[in-house]
Amino acid sequence: MDALKTAQYARALYTAHGDQAEAEAAQKMRECKAAGNMQQARDWQAVRQSIRQIRGPNQG
Repeated sequence: MDALKTAQYARALYTAHGDQAEAEAAQKMRECKAAGNMQQARDWQAVRQSIRQIRGPNQG
């Protein structure tokens, strides 16, 4: 998945799920790894990182 698609997907997921979006992306990443779909797992990792950037630093 290219960087633009990753960012668009992350934004859509974050808009739909809010702060749960990162956890959802992490779950999808784990499922892909378990199924042996390493490219999809890397794509979900990139989506997760993009969501983290959208969210910004954790509020303390």
